[in-house]
Amino acid sequence: MKILRFVLILAVMGYAGWLAWPLLSPLLDGTGVSLEGEGPFGIPVAALWIGAAVLYLVAALMLGAGNPRAAVAYFLGFVADAVLRLAIDQGRSAAPDVAARSGKPGDFQAQDAGPMSFPGEVSSSLGIDPTWLVLGVLVLIGVLVFVASRRRRRVRIPGRLAA
Repeated sequence: MKILRFVLILAVMGYAGWLAWPLLSPLLDGTGVSLEGEGPFGIPVAALWIGAAVLYLVAALMLGAGNPRAAVAYFLGFVADAVLRLAIDQGRSAAPDVAARSGKPGDFQAQDAGPMSFPGEVSSSLGIDPTWLVLGVLVLIGVLVFVASRRRRRVRIPGRLAA
């Protein structure tokens, strides 16, 4: 179980870093980050993106500490990530209509979204939309985080010292 926990910590921290890289790389270069647009319910895209990355990091740290609430943090990060992915996917499919109506060359949702964007060839070669494939893998990792974060109750025999 310790090896599974260690692998999950590395996987979640790696994914959080990969997710946050489009936000961090412009800051390291000295340029500003321009994430414009709103996701569903008027939530800014930047808040969803930063929130998902931070919640994934918190979940990895909580899992490393053995906290059983790591699964809650992971699934909150997953919800923010799923909303962001679906908003970007919806914006990408509606991008020609938005550009035609507004006269703008494109907005955030129509532009490249870093790790959130997938080439069109991937969906045609797999036969499944990569957004749903990635979300399915993230749910599977979330279930593994839940299993690894559960505390095992040890039955103690009366009179025996705890190890």
